[in-house]
Amino acid sequence: MKICIYGAGAIGGWIGAKLARAGSAINVVARGATLEALQRDGLTLASGDSRVSVPVNASADPSALGVQDLVIVAVKAPSLPAVAQQIAPLLGPDTIVLTAMNGVPWWFLQGGFGGPLAGAQLEAVDPGGKIDAAIPARHVIGCVVHASCALDAPGVVRHHFGNGLIVGEPSGEATPRARALRDLLAGAGIDTQLSPQIQKDVWYKLWGNMTVNPISLLTGATTDLILGDDLVRGFISTIMLEAKEVGARIGVPIADTPEDRHAVTRKLGAFKTSMLQDVEAGRAVELDALVSSVRELGERAGVATPFTDALLGLARLRARQLGLY
Repeated sequence: MKICIYGAGAIGGWIGAKLARAGSAINVVARGATLEALQRDGLTLASGDSRVSVPVNASADPSALGVQDLVIVAVKAPSLPAVAQQIAPLLGPDTIVLTAMNGVPWWFLQGGFGGPLAGAQLEAVDPGGKIDAAIPARHVIGCVVHASCALDAPGVVRHHFGNGLIVGEPSGEATPRARALRDLLAGAGIDTQLSPQIQKDVWYKLWGNMTVNPISLLTGATTDLILGDDLVRGFISTIMLEAKEVGARIGVPIADTPEDRHAVTRKLGAFKTSMLQDVEAGRAVELDALVSSVRELGERAGVATPFTDALLGLARLRARQLGLY
């Protein structure tokens, strides 16, 4: 099976290293210091005191790698338009594109999902439909990542905690290709579930990080401090209730309360969100996939989102001041 990792950052590198250790030959599209490190040293996965390097075939040019059976897209949302422009040489008629990304993806309202919004294009995440044109939804299997990883250096991934992936067709069908993908990932030692509604899993994860991530951008605080402040936690809960109503309108009702979700996050202890890591590294932030998308869905579904709007405005302004949006 020809497998390509597009975006060998923390999560893409983690998945790629696990697959390589299980015996898969891995291609990687990379550039700059990451490309140099992968070509020189291979892909390295560190966890605790363990450190294992695996060889990969890395190139900056997708056409040098050719058509793949599986392309794992694990870039941050701001990088996706550039990926869409370059991904064509990797895609054949039957290529699977697994999207291991945070936030609402461009294919979210495909596969008959979304109630009154089914089939709509979200301008917040795919202006003009350019990503959808380059990576049609028929190629896509969605993925929700439940693992925390970071980069120690280019090509060197450190796994902190969590070992879960949830995968699923946008249509919700348990297709042979989805089952085969689940088995491939499980065979690499990743706890992998096949979801009957991947949009619900995307939305539930978003429900937690659409608030904590931007607030970490604004404050520089770790999650324990953010949730430990009563006023900040109350602000977060109000935003979550807005998003909960949006979800109910489009077919992803959430039974939990905001406090239920806070309890899940608190169990993870003190950690820096992925957005805070991006800020500290000077990388563009994922505000549109995490927050602008919820605002747009609310507008389209007839749900007022004043607190979501306030968070987006403040975080967007701060990110612009930092040159990261």
